[in-house]
Amino acid sequence: MNDSALITVGLPIALAIIMFGLGLSLTVADFARVARSPKAVVVALVIQVLLLPAVAFGLVKAFDLDPLLAVGVMLLAASPGGTTANLFSHLFHGDVALNVSLTAINSVLAAFTIPLITNFAIGHFDADGELGLQFGKVLQVIAIVLVPVVLGMLVRSRWLDFARAADRPVRIFSILVLVIVAVGALLGERENIGGYLQDVGVVTGLFCLISLSVGYVGARLLRLGEAQAVACSMEIGIHNTTIALTIALSVLDSTEVAIPAAVYSVLMYVLATAFGFAITRRAAATSA
Repeated sequence: MNDSALITVGLPIALAIIMFGLGLSLTVADFARVARSPKAVVVALVIQVLLLPAVAFGLVKAFDLDPLLAVGVMLLAASPGGTTANLFSHLFHGDVALNVSLTAINSVLAAFTIPLITNFAIGHFDADGELGLQFGKVLQVIAIVLVPVVLGMLVRSRWLDFARAADRPVRIFSILVLVIVAVGALLGERENIGGYLQDVGVVTGLFCLISLSVGYVGARLLRLGEAQAVACSMEIGIHNTTIALTIALSVLDSTEVAIPAAVYSVLMYVLATAFGFAITRRAAATSA
């Protein structure tokens, strides 16, 4: 699976289309909006960029994961919030405008934080020596994550009708790519899948629940409103696993590194839905 043109060429192109679609939904105003609610943005970004990798590191150490799986969990932790977080935020009465702003900023930051965190993990866990994100690979990450977003934003600024018309097809395409790649990654390691699921199933499940909880509780403790807390929770708990899968499979050329993201991509929707219902019920009970 690793050597196929589908993974080495097709997957980065698919991710570029997804990130271009994300750019089509963003405007300069989404970044400017940060100035109007800086506290919420800073809280979410500090949790996402600093706290999540620390949580992931603690979990992989506690569960003594295989080095490549440990790198996969750290890569997952470094990946930004997914655009689906906007949908979940909307479903559970979150501040969707905050989600859009966070997704925009995260997509830019990820191009730089992913190589940093992933290289740290590869070095620390003494993973395969050739696995590292050398300068050329770092540029590749920036190219497939950041450049399409900027192009999408430029297209939106000139052809708004096209951007609006493309939104739904790109979202459907994103989900299809995620499903195909996640299933493919799991099938590619089918001989070891039982052991991997046993190892990373618990770790990724705990990581997802901790991410959702820290996003919500952290926001509430810092006196952000309920809607902003829901937005933070979904942004931090729902990752753009397609980015993690693409980097693992096409840049690092490792199916094993992709396994945590593949498992997480399934678990996060189930756990985020359950978490959303739980906090909505709690908020309703509190206000009654």
